[in-house]
Formats: sequence, C-alpha cells, structure tokens
Amino acid sequence: MEPSKIYELLKKRFGEKVGEFDAEAIDPCVTVDTGSLPDLARFLFEDETLAFDSLMCLSAVDYPETLLLVYSLHSLKNFHKFTVKVEVSKDSPRVPSVESIWKTANWHEREAFDLFGVEFQDHPDLTRILLPEDWEGYPLRKDYETPDEYRGMDI
Repeated sequence: MEPSKIYELLKKRFGEKVGEFDAEAIDPCVTVDTGSLPDLARFLFEDETLAFDSLMCLSAVDYPETLLLVYSLHSLKNFHKFTVKVEVSKDSPRVPSVESIWKTANWHEREAFDLFGVEFQDHPDLTRILLPEDWEGYPLRKDYETPDEYRGMDI
C-alpha cells in the first residue's frame, strides 16, 4: 500500500490526532499525538490492510525544544513500510509504551530511556540497558556533559 493511502486511513480513523503527512521525507511519515500512540499502534498492527507486524527501529532525536521519537514500521505480510513520529517535551519526556504490541520495542524503548531519558509508561522493565544503573545523565542528549571520571576511572 502506498504511504499516502496509509496516511488517509489513519486520518480517517484518528482525525486531528494525526498530523501532516510528509511524503517528501526519505521514509514517508506522519507525526501523531502522544496520547493516541497506543490506539494508533494497535490499529497499525491489527488492521488486515495494514498489518504492520514489525517495529524495525525506534529512534530518538534531540532537537532544541523537543525530543522526537521515530517508529519505523514494516509489514512482512503486505510488503510496505511507514514511519510514525511522536514529539515529547525534553523537561518531561513521557510516552506510552508499545511493547505490548511489538515485543521488540522492549529493547528499543530501554535504549531510548538509557541514552535520552525518555520514560515509556507501562513498560515492563524500564531499566538501563547499555550503561550502569548509577550512571548520571543521558549521553545522546545534546546538552549532556561527559563527566571527567566514573567510579575513579578517567573517561
């Protein structure tokens, strides 16, 4: 299915919770309302014409005012791809987890939590995955300042 058709289905179903469609992006995408993410993700997964059964990647991007979460989806059944984006506040980066829909989100969300500080609500094990539990800060944020040492070791 063409990305523009996927957008039309989402717009029809979710209305104003679905933002503008960016057909010019490398991966055609749409930005959605944070609160609608669980229902929209469930629809993308369960609807037979869409059947997005694979969350290929969940990335975070640090912009000056917000953090952007990018969900790259693929349907193995229907051979199409689509990207969903969600903006969250840097001061309170919270978004519902999609781990109950795509199990691979478990690791992707933990990585975004560990490196960007995004809290995924209702995640079953939101703990650091790459850094020690006592690490301070989120190294992939642009305002992160690398400490001089960690546990007596120079960094």
